[in-house]
Amino acid sequence: MLQRPPAPPLRAFVKMLWISASGASRAGEVMHEHVMPSGEMHLVFRLSGPPVRLRVGPVGGVRELGYAMVGGARSSFYVKDVAAPAEAVGAQLYPGAAELLFGASGEELAGRHTPLADLWGAQAALALEQLQAAPTPGARLGVLEQWLAARLPAVRGLHPAVAQALRTAHGSQRVEALVRASGYSHRQFNALFRHAVGLSPKAYVRVLRFQSVLQQSHRRAFMQEPPSWADLALQSGFSDQAHFNREFRAMAGVTPEAYRKLVGAHAGHLSLPIDQPR
Repeated sequence: MLQRPPAPPLRAFVKMLWISASGASRAGEVMHEHVMPSGEMHLVFRLSGPPVRLRVGPVGGVRELGYAMVGGARSSFYVKDVAAPAEAVGAQLYPGAAELLFGASGEELAGRHTPLADLWGAQAALALEQLQAAPTPGARLGVLEQWLAARLPAVRGLHPAVAQALRTAHGSQRVEALVRASGYSHRQFNALFRHAVGLSPKAYVRVLRFQSVLQQSHRRAFMQEPPSWADLALQSGFSDQAHFNREFRAMAGVTPEAYRKLVGAHAGHLSLPIDQPR
């Protein structure tokens, strides 16, 4: 994977630009990937290989998404097919970027993938064509950056109360404190936050807490220090071990120990065979 931050004008909305290429699974092995919630949105263009496919439902149904899409903020994992080789380019977006870059609220896009053509019209196909024609990975990132930057003249800033909450929120945050700081009623603040981010303030803080555990456990595994889940749960603000186990399973789709054994180079992505026990 190649990744870099965007040019300064985009940095309030775009966290990272990236391009990646994946190989085929071992012969005869069907793989899928649990993609963890981050509280953020992403934009993806599939440049080669099959269209993006998600696993849906308990019996292994498949939903085909196409070659250009926006993934909204989520409070739980989703499952993506990764068996075939493919190349993709995309952007990780900060909370609040939905309406600014796509003309739709975060709440409208939350919890699902939306074809980019539904948001950008014919420009989505043109952007994909230009990305595919770019000669190098670096050039492709440049093309994507240009498309995003071209939308800036029409953007509006985040609501100040939401911008302040996003600056100060963390995994141990009490939502009541965010509401008080906003100066709005709970109902008003919740509506403003959902519109911009796609998740409620409570769900967003839950995802931040979960992400804190993922990043800490991944760092410890890299240092060859097996994580103490009890310690991480306490440090990250979970009320007890049972609360931690429930939240982790709901957001990751696997137990903490299964995650520890299977996680690879990226803390937020977990590849495993279709019949892998959870």
